[in-house]
Amino acid sequence: MKSAIIIFPGTNRERDMAIALERASGQRPAMLWHRDSALPAGLDLVVLPGGFSYGDYLRCGAMAAQSPIMAAVRDFAARGGHVLGVCNGFQMLCEAGLLPGALLKNASLRFLAQDCALRVERADTVFTRGFRQGAVFRATMAHGDGNYFCDAETLARLEGERLVALRYADANLNGSINAIAGVVSPNLRVMGLMPHPENSVDPLVGGTDGLPMFTGLAEAFATV
Repeated sequence: MKSAIIIFPGTNRERDMAIALERASGQRPAMLWHRDSALPAGLDLVVLPGGFSYGDYLRCGAMAAQSPIMAAVRDFAARGGHVLGVCNGFQMLCEAGLLPGALLKNASLRFLAQDCALRVERADTVFTRGFRQGAVFRATMAHGDGNYFCDAETLARLEGERLVALRYADANLNGSINAIAGVVSPNLRVMGLMPHPENSVDPLVGGTDGLPMFTGLAEAFATV
């Protein structure tokens, strides 16, 4: 699996993501700076990792969505490339128009830093194929703006077209509409989620619940 991770000023989860991708695929991802204007040739996957790009000023992810590299990410997605955004990366995907909706302040108006349970709503995407349908796994929340919101028409489309990939399974602590934790694009090639599966890929640091996401990706791209 040939992958690349985009780093923005304030990104802080790129190393965790790199460890997860390398552990699953045996290949080290390329690390790209936000001011780069092109992606390496032959990529299978582009990842927008978590953190606090530009200090979360303006709206989370809004400034990062205007970075030079994002034009290349949009082109990559338009050509059918696979893009994964986690936490701040999910916010960027929404701000860039690659996924619908927006991430608002948590309902409690407090930063959430704790584990949560996620239910797999569909297991037929490259991002979720490592899980079985309906499986519940543990991931880590670390966000102040993770309250997913969209208008009624968009929500009906997401639910009707089965574009909700992950849902909070125990408590909807950030207040996301319909307990949505992750969504995919209509062509199933772009996915964003708020919790961090890359935090759970090694038993020495708390378990391997998130590892199937990355092994599933590696297996999917090994067969194409």
